[in-house]
Amino acid sequence: MDNLYEIIDQGVKLRAADILLKVGNKPIARVDGDLRVMDEFECLYQEDIRDIAQNIVYSASREVLLQFRDPANAPERIKQLGEERMEALERGREIDLVFTLANIARIRANLFMQRGSIAIALRLIPLAIPTMEQLNLPASLKDLVSQRQGLIIVTGPTGSGKSTTIASMIEYINQTREAHIITIEDPIEYVFEDKKAVICQREVGKDTASYENALRSVLRESPDVIMIGEMRDPETMGVAMMAAEMGHLVLTTLHTISASSVVDRIVHSFPPHQSNQIYEQLSNTLIGVIAQRLLKHASGIGRIPAVEIMTASPTVKKLIEEGRTSELYSSIKEGSHYGMITMNQSLASLYLRGLITLEEAESASPNRTELRQLVRK
Repeated sequence: MDNLYEIIDQGVKLRAADILLKVGNKPIARVDGDLRVMDEFECLYQEDIRDIAQNIVYSASREVLLQFRDPANAPERIKQLGEERMEALERGREIDLVFTLANIARIRANLFMQRGSIAIALRLIPLAIPTMEQLNLPASLKDLVSQRQGLIIVTGPTGSGKSTTIASMIEYINQTREAHIITIEDPIEYVFEDKKAVICQREVGKDTASYENALRSVLRESPDVIMIGEMRDPETMGVAMMAAEMGHLVLTTLHTISASSVVDRIVHSFPPHQSNQIYEQLSNTLIGVIAQRLLKHASGIGRIPAVEIMTASPTVKKLIEEGRTSELYSSIKEGSHYGMITMNQSLASLYLRGLITLEEAESASPNRTELRQLVRK
């Protein structure tokens, strides 16, 4: 465990988001989006990686089993579960596990085989849930998440901070109002402590057999707020919209490149004959879409989000209901009164405030010509 602990501890000190472990390489940290070799450590060999994998598997197993009041025969059960997981891994099955190093970080680990040897990707999750202010998110997000009913979607590419944004929004609700919050996650990343709210976190594969099972029962569990880790298929999308229609606040994530493209992505996930129904459901339930990208700070230290926001203004609701999604961008562009902002407007603001470089802004811009015009203005 010492080697794993030392690698993760150093990763936290470097502000790494991820650590990659592979036979024949030194550990590699992803810091502010860039890969950095951790020269403090030696190259890893087969036995090193296997020892680290075993430590991860046993740590995750122990964390689960010791949650019981009377963990009878816990050492034997931990060893048995660990051996089963290692056998499954070495038969070519990928394994996702989560465990916590006290006072250091919560770790999401993906273990997999490559070229006949084990490789590991570690995601380092802070123990403290950051606030929206600490994340430099727009203040308008507090208005969105203060609503009692509707669908909020956070979108963006992998690694854009969607899970952290959602967690900060859930924590804001937790601190500000009494509510029963149910999360459905795969796996659980941030761990919440009840404050004003009561929060039940359900992990797929551990607390429920599948997303589908959890979604079928969630509306019978007296929720006020539902967080769905990801809308991954039509069934998930359908339950999210239905829950919002029935009076719940629903927060979830999706992989798209912009706020306006979310509507088409959802509608096109369903058979064509359902399109009109889905457009109508979205116009009635969607209260906000947040599309974000993480960019390098101009100081060279840390990253900052560029955020596009679409809210449910009367014009946006009408355009969605009528399926005129190509016109949504113009409404976002002219919708600052309703808390809306385009990605280019966000990038231009960050650049003009000296928070990112022009090169970084252009690398994330969906339309560089428009961005340059905004910067000149």
